[in-house]
This record gives sequence, structure tokens and C-alpha cells, in this order.
Amino acid sequence: MTFSQRLVEIGDSPYYRSLEKELNGIESVLDVGCGDNSPLAKVKKNFYSVGIDVFKPSIEKSKKAKIHDRYKIGNLLKLDSFFKPKSFDAVVALDVIEHFEKKDALKLIKAMEKIARKKVIILTPYGFAKQHSYDNNPFQAHKSGWYIDEFKKMGYIIHGMRGVRFIRGGEGCATIKFKPWILWGGISFLSESITYFVPQLACQLLAVRNK
Repeated sequence: MTFSQRLVEIGDSPYYRSLEKELNGIESVLDVGCGDNSPLAKVKKNFYSVGIDVFKPSIEKSKKAKIHDRYKIGNLLKLDSFFKPKSFDAVVALDVIEHFEKKDALKLIKAMEKIARKKVIILTPYGFAKQHSYDNNPFQAHKSGWYIDEFKKMGYIIHGMRGVRFIRGGEGCATIKFKPWILWGGISFLSESITYFVPQLACQLLAVRNK
């Protein structure tokens, strides 16, 4: 791991700790749109997990990394045809719903809620964050933006992730915009203790619905 990659890992550590906290006591997890490097790889794994993704190369990479116990390749919009109601304690979609048009994403969320016994966890950028397809994966493009009130109307509790929004930009709102990068990355990291409780300022939203 390079020095810059290590710094990114440190910067994202509050996000991973939040996920770990939400998954405490959970015995089974369905990772919807797991991709090739799910954030669940960065949390203490005391649960059985299944990863599903439509893009086969991502599934193959995840398998090699042994992130999940089992895998499924399939259209996420047919999620409830692959898994039975209340078949997992938790269902997560981390950086996933923004890749769908709003109507389809809402359909996906409803399916997740149907499958989850205890909770649903969603991570998505605050608002619309432009992103094109990359890595020969056409499913990486962003098609919708999400806001706090939308989740609250569906019964979700919201926390802010990855620091204050104005510091980040670029594809998917993932890049520190200002130089020196280390200084502004540090400011972003320190701001996470504020944005967790004030998600209106945050780069990303962690939405949790306890059932």
C-alpha cells in the first residue's frame, strides 16, 4: 500500500467504524451491488455475508479477495426474486442507489427492506455527484441524487460521512479539491466528527432503517 493510499484508508476509517457499529450483533448480511472491493472488507467480520452484483468481473475480483462467503451475479432490480423475505439480518447498499434512476432505486430500496429482518443500510453521495462509467463497467455512471428529507420520509436515520462537502469534488465527489492534499485531507478527516451529527454539511449520507 502506498503512502497516499494509507492516508485515504485513515481518512475513511470513521466510515468503516460507523459500518462496524451498525453491524454489531448482526449475523447475516446481504451486500447489494458489492462491487470488487466492498467496504465490508474493512470491518470486523462476525457475520455471514453474501455479495450480489450485475458485473461479473467485479464478482470475480471480490471472490479472489474472499470478501464474502457466497456470491450471486444478477440484476439488482430483480433482487427480491433471488432472495426470500426476511432472509438476512441486514441488507446494505454502499455507493449503489445513485447508479439508478430514482424510480428504479426506490424499487431496489423496497426490495431491500423486504429482505432485511433487522436493518437496511444505504450509503450515497449528498445530492447528485456526477460520475461517468470507468474500468469498462457501464454500471458505474451516476443517474440520481439523494437528499436527507427523502430518506427521513421512508423512516431512515441519517448520519453524514466523509467530512464536509465543499472540500471534495471530481468524479463521484471522492477527490480532495484543494492543495496541499494532505492538509485538506486532514481537515476533511477532522470534520467527520461534526458531519456525522450534521449530515446537511456532509459529502455522503449514511441512511439506516431499523426494522
